[in-house]
Amino acid sequence: MKKHIYIFSPAGAVRDKAAFKRGVARLKAMGHEVEIDANALSSHMRFAGDDATRVAAIGRAAASGADVALISRGGYGLTRILPGLPYKALAKAVEKGTQFVGLSDFTAFQNALLAKTGAISWSGPALGEDFGPEGEPDDIMLACFDDLLQDQGEGAGWRMPVAGWVKAHAQDKPRQLHGKLWGGNLAVLVSLLGTPYFPQIKGGVLFLEDVAEYPWRIERLLTQLMHAGVLAKQKAVVLGSFTGYKATPHDKGFKLQTVVDWLQTQIKAPILQGLPFGHVPTKVLLPVGADVTLALEGRDALIVWGHL
Repeated sequence: MKKHIYIFSPAGAVRDKAAFKRGVARLKAMGHEVEIDANALSSHMRFAGDDATRVAAIGRAAASGADVALISRGGYGLTRILPGLPYKALAKAVEKGTQFVGLSDFTAFQNALLAKTGAISWSGPALGEDFGPEGEPDDIMLACFDDLLQDQGEGAGWRMPVAGWVKAHAQDKPRQLHGKLWGGNLAVLVSLLGTPYFPQIKGGVLFLEDVAEYPWRIERLLTQLMHAGVLAKQKAVVLGSFTGYKATPHDKGFKLQTVVDWLQTQIKAPILQGLPFGHVPTKVLLPVGADVTLALEGRDALIVWGHL
């Protein structure tokens, strides 16, 4: 079924023009109408245009009437323009059926939108990174994106890795947890703490991922969420992929699993690993702000949001 996809650049400048073009071509080859924002390839320092240019691009995405407004890439740039975003127009666009999709720096947009309006957006692929690789795009990502386009996606399941699960969850009985799904990129989310753009979620299911952050930095960020009282309010903390770093000799065995094991001794909410989401090819799409059920049985986990 042909869908209208609007491509816009709310954060970093597109440097890989070839990946951008491949992504557009692939979406068109899938039978969709692809509309490219006038400033999608603009460049101002490291940004896709100056602040006013990017705010205007977001406004055009909201007014496009598209089925999906898809970011070209992440990078950095959204936190500095959050005060100027047209939140009422964005929420109205969502209400009319436009799904805003992205990840990484887009976490700032998604959580600000949730905090300001309660509107749901989708953590998922970006144009260049996911639709524009030189090889074929990931099959699971494509299937999840197609489910969103066809209004068929109702959940995401995965099998948790053995590491950490045996120690923390092996004795757990099957259970279901209910709460609002929220989160995204860990560093970006923590940068919103103490601002009007950080959602005040109690009893939520918090999902997190990051890239190019060493385990000790990840621990520092998680500790800030813990000391701020955020983690104590959640039903569960779900970890996606943390990639793009290498351990150093100074770490001497301190690794990501060390961080997870320690944090689990500090909070009551279960910490679940292995969610297929992050700066990796295989990623599901997740509705930020939706009420979900998290079903756990052994190493199998399933987040269900039903029909949105």
